[in-house]
Amino acid sequence: MGKMGFFSLALFVAFFAIFVSPVLSRTLPLTSKAALLDVASTLSKTQDLFSLNSQNVLPSKHQVRHRHPPVSPDSSLIFELHPRLSVRGTSERDYGTLTLARLARDSARVKAIQTRLDLVSLDIKKADLTPLEVEFEEQKLEGPVISGTSQGSGEYFCRVGVGNPPTQAYMVLDTGSDVNWVQCAPCAECYQQADPIFDPSLSSSFAPLTCETQQCKSLDVSECRNGTCLYEVSYGDGSYTVGDFVTETITFGGSAAVNKVAIGCGHNNEGLFVGAAGLIGLGGGPLSFPSQINASSFSYCLVDRDSDSASTLEFNSVPSPDAVTAPLVRNSKLDTFYYVDLTGISVAGELLPIPPSTFQLNDNGNGGVIVDSGTAVTRLQTEAYNSMRDAFKKGTKDLPSANDVALFDTCYDLSSRKSVEVPTVAFHFGNGKELSLPAKNYMIPVDSSGTFCFAFAPTSSSLGIIGNVQQQGTRVSYDLTNSLIGFSPNKC
Repeated sequence: MGKMGFFSLALFVAFFAIFVSPVLSRTLPLTSKAALLDVASTLSKTQDLFSLNSQNVLPSKHQVRHRHPPVSPDSSLIFELHPRLSVRGTSERDYGTLTLARLARDSARVKAIQTRLDLVSLDIKKADLTPLEVEFEEQKLEGPVISGTSQGSGEYFCRVGVGNPPTQAYMVLDTGSDVNWVQCAPCAECYQQADPIFDPSLSSSFAPLTCETQQCKSLDVSECRNGTCLYEVSYGDGSYTVGDFVTETITFGGSAAVNKVAIGCGHNNEGLFVGAAGLIGLGGGPLSFPSQINASSFSYCLVDRDSDSASTLEFNSVPSPDAVTAPLVRNSKLDTFYYVDLTGISVAGELLPIPPSTFQLNDNGNGGVIVDSGTAVTRLQTEAYNSMRDAFKKGTKDLPSANDVALFDTCYDLSSRKSVEVPTVAFHFGNGKELSLPAKNYMIPVDSSGTFCFAFAPTSSSLGIIGNVQQQGTRVSYDLTNSLIGFSPNKC
């Protein structure tokens, strides 16, 4: 090659270095420091919701198949799973008011969880308090009793068959509860639900439990009436269900059925669960559905809450091999909740200076971080949240800010953008693994005009909660045998 050839090559290399390298340096870090948020597509979905008939819901009576054969617990058992909006529709007039309604429900949910844990803590402390101090603490926790009827609750419903022949019903999916229950005829007081009320007189498998049974003794609150067991479950905001504690046949979406599942037959129900017929408790206690069927694992995938798509709640299914796993931690003082061994959070690829002890569960049952299907917005202890928010804001200085919305204090006006780059957010676990969140799982629209908010919130409680907004589009698996929680993105 002659001198001119070498000169041309050198010129090309110089040109490449000057003009191409900046492009590479801007795009390569996108995988570790910045994530792309598709603003236009997201806003289009919020607008489409209200351009259609928002009151339209899924059929409330699916085809019923009779005489489902009982199956071995080793088989995979599957419920169909739907976001609340596709089942109930909404009476809200626009996406902004829908968001405010969701956040109000979410605050009620978080308050109920915190009250339950506070009561557990109080039981532990009672030995060191005078009777007067105990009475004072109990009054503080009770607070005003506010009905949750107007709120509604549960962002995801599963389709369940109850009885034999099975009556199909939508039930709230809840990892924060143990007792399964369904509204039953005759009703002393029942709220409105999408399906006909379950009538136990039409089921051949309905069987009341006696007070001496282990199931009855496992209830937190129970009474006896004519030798049969009565249950009561309260949810911390004045909502409750009361009725007979019985066993029934539960039918899955296909041909599978499980006999003699302990379930509340609620004749007096008020509050949180407007629209759903009842609740499937997925908690860690002995009365939860996974415990009763001796499930080795269960998993769910929560589709976008504004979607009309369906997904599944599965038991005894094989975890995805590409799942990001984290240690599952149990609270010896309260076995309902599933705690994850969170040790840190990173923003834009930088681990935040938050002591790992901030997220740890202590010996008294306080602190820790739970993964919860019923809470929408992830709650972090105030110091941890402030550190995270400040790091995120530092990386979004070029984005126009917007006013706070409800519990969100970091919002942006993206009405003039089609897409934006935002700092990445990732959870770090005790086994060294890392879960990176998609941008749409932490920058969410709060109206249809372009306001997006950072979807985390602070809490004065020592308990942290990973909510379902951050879980959307991810199959979350609970390996009960090996004490692992797995996260598999894009597995709905």
